[in-house]
Amino acid sequence: MTSSDVLIYTRTAGYRHASIADGAVALVELAGELGRGAEVSEDPGVFSAGRLAGCPVVVLLSTTGNVLTPEGRVAFEVYLRGGGALLAVHAAANAEPDWPFYGELLGTRFGGHPEEQPGVVLVDDRDHPATAPLPARWAWTDEWYDFTSDPRRCAAPGPHGDGRSGTRVLARADESSYRGGTHGDDHPLVWCREIDAGRVFFTALGHAPETYRDPAFRAHLSGALAWLTA
Repeated sequence: MTSSDVLIYTRTAGYRHASIADGAVALVELAGELGRGAEVSEDPGVFSAGRLAGCPVVVLLSTTGNVLTPEGRVAFEVYLRGGGALLAVHAAANAEPDWPFYGELLGTRFGGHPEEQPGVVLVDDRDHPATAPLPARWAWTDEWYDFTSDPRRCAAPGPHGDGRSGTRVLARADESSYRGGTHGDDHPLVWCREIDAGRVFFTALGHAPETYRDPAFRAHLSGALAWLTA
């Protein structure tokens, strides 16, 4: 593999989702459809200046717990601030709990979830490649993640100096469509942000293995990759 390939990182130090293998296969296929190679790795050593230089996107695929070394954290932050891109999928919201920068990067932290069940995703912003293929009301089955705070209230790490978050929420959960939500009418599920010269995209969806064979969800991920590499 070369530094120009998409890096799909699947290491876990906490709960490991059964869907990771299916997700990795799907993301390799989707990267290929966009003309990109892809490397799937669980080796923390890939987070080095040499490997990340020229890498179009890093994907954290349901990574949980502390999965980077101190040196890897430094290299990853330099990469993102310098124009790199991150696609964080599902349980990646529960990664790196001891690294404050990562929480600032996503804009929030994982706060729990009810049982997996059907519900509705409200796609508020369809003027984005990741949500343009989706219906305004998207019937979906997932874990419906809750978060510790609203990502729009967290200033993106960077030299803006004006406290702006740079968070663009693309889709929310309709809590009236399932049991156990804790955010009420405004429950972000999918958003993107900018950090210095870099870009971040997060989707809370992607719990089950079959998710990654669903055409709509694959279009969602493909659009996210396209936006991150634009």
